Amino acid sequence: MGLNTLPRTLTLQDGRTAELQLLEVSDCLSLVEFYRTLPEQDRQVLKDDVTTKEWADRFLRKVATKEVICLVAKDGDKVVGEGSLYRSMHGWTKHVGEIRLTTARSHRRQGLGLAMASTLVKIATDLGIEKIIVSMVENQLGTRRTFEKLGFQKEAVLPRHVKDISGIKRDLIIMANDVSQIWAAMESLVQDYSPHAGE
Repeated sequence: MGLNTLPRTLTLQDGRTAELQLLEVSDCLSLVEFYRTLPEQDRQVLKDDVTTKEWADRFLRKVATKEVICLVAKDGDKVVGEGSLYRSMHGWTKHVGEIRLTTARSHRRQGLGLAMASTLVKIATDLGIEKIIVSMVENQLGTRRTFEKLGFQKEAVLPRHVKDISGIKRDLIIMANDVSQIWAAMESLVQDYSPHAGE
């Protein structure tokens, strides 16, 4: 499920397929368009304004330096999901990676997010990252369930830390998984893994 398996075709639970691959420069416009078409309440929980050319330029520079490893899921030429592994190349947190994941509403609850997350976890462990974290708002229940399947556990809660589109303050949940704890969850996941790689 790591870098050596990319690109690969995923078969989703409803029978549709998606191509999972590393981000290429030629995908950048499609990636920005993907984010622009997300509902505003979905973009509200993201850490950056991902709809601008300036963000795209900064993001590509981080990908080029391998500070970010980015996967995109594509339906034809259309991006339907993006997942990235962020890491520090120097300093006292260089052993820690952060996963950020977004999928189109049309492709949720189909196993796509789980496939992307598990691939990023495997890439992180292959790179020698010892601890992986992910942040989410308290009402992102689907995201929480996805990472719980991969053995992540709640590590911290920041009360009323984020404000949603309605102006309501919500808790920010930080989940984490040490590599020493992750293999049992990954092995269990492989046994009933869905979606699966196409022929």
